[in-house]
Amino acid sequence: MLVGVPREIKDGENRVAITPAGVSALRHHGHQVLVETGAGEGSGYDDAEYRDAGADIAATAAEVFERAQLMLKVKEPLPPEYPLLRKDLVLFTYLHLASSEELTRSLLAAGITAIGYETVQTDSGALPLLIPMSEVAGKMAVQVGARYLECDFGGRGTLIGGVPGVPPAEVVIIGCGVVGINAAKVAMGLGAHVTILDVDHERLRYLDDIMHGNVITVYSNPYSVGRAARYADLLVGAVLVAGARAPKLVTEDMVRGMKRGAVIVDVAVDQGGCVETIRPTSHSNPVYTLHGVIHYGVPNIPAAVPRTATHALTNATLPYALDLADYGLDEALRRNAALRRGLNLRAGRVMHPAVAAAFGMEDAEA
Repeated sequence: MLVGVPREIKDGENRVAITPAGVSALRHHGHQVLVETGAGEGSGYDDAEYRDAGADIAATAAEVFERAQLMLKVKEPLPPEYPLLRKDLVLFTYLHLASSEELTRSLLAAGITAIGYETVQTDSGALPLLIPMSEVAGKMAVQVGARYLECDFGGRGTLIGGVPGVPPAEVVIIGCGVVGINAAKVAMGLGAHVTILDVDHERLRYLDDIMHGNVITVYSNPYSVGRAARYADLLVGAVLVAGARAPKLVTEDMVRGMKRGAVIVDVAVDQGGCVETIRPTSHSNPVYTLHGVIHYGVPNIPAAVPRTATHALTNATLPYALDLADYGLDEALRRNAALRRGLNLRAGRVMHPAVAAAFGMEDAEA
């Protein structure tokens, strides 16, 4: 099979869908790999490294899209790429379709088969292709929040860990999944006072155990979320419903009640966000201020650390990409239940129920 890897064009997106080591693995299985020139530069890989691993280098994205049978990307196609999509193309990437009806309808019109990294799900309910980027995003959310709390960026001028005699920042994390746990680890490590909220008692109990009681765990409901928002210096949105839009747990009234100069980092923004006042931003223009609160809404946070993120992404996605290339789409989906659950679109039809529900569409299984 011919596997294509285009250069990412989303603002600030420095990741690439595969490392040279990943190319070597595909070549070892007998597949051709076509990489757009410069695709790996942001992650520190030049064309020569991809050639040495066995890839061919394409001069343009159009060539990659025209020739590829399986397309590996990091982020969803953007409007300049829509005309390049083909009905016989299998697209394997982060899609987050439930947050964008325009993207969903554009991909449906193109008739492509689209498998979302974020919806590949094991029998246990784990999301193996989302986990590594959630780990990165969770850790970075606190780094980013600490920076924007500085007065140079309009923040409260609060040092996240405080100093002897001066209390640390109050960090509130909504959601106790992979993002939330990694955010809590970093915040605690920096010396912040950390509160984490969730509706899953078992997750809260687990976090209390691994953090040895150093993180305050609170059952999430509108009252407790509103109370926590009022005292937060940094609020991290870390809510995930697999494949679906994130629920709006932090209302605009709650944001109005937050401290002036407080910071919100909503990692769930790629699924619509769990904060009512959040909207997507970009690495080139990452924040805006509303009701005196700084909002950070970058949907591709890990792109700021592409070397780490690209390695982690390839480690996770490569076995699934090999299944698709080795067996072809139908057989790969038959053999691999996790991959089958990741199927979002096929032949102009919505295949994932959460995507269909987001826009009042009928899914193919209905």
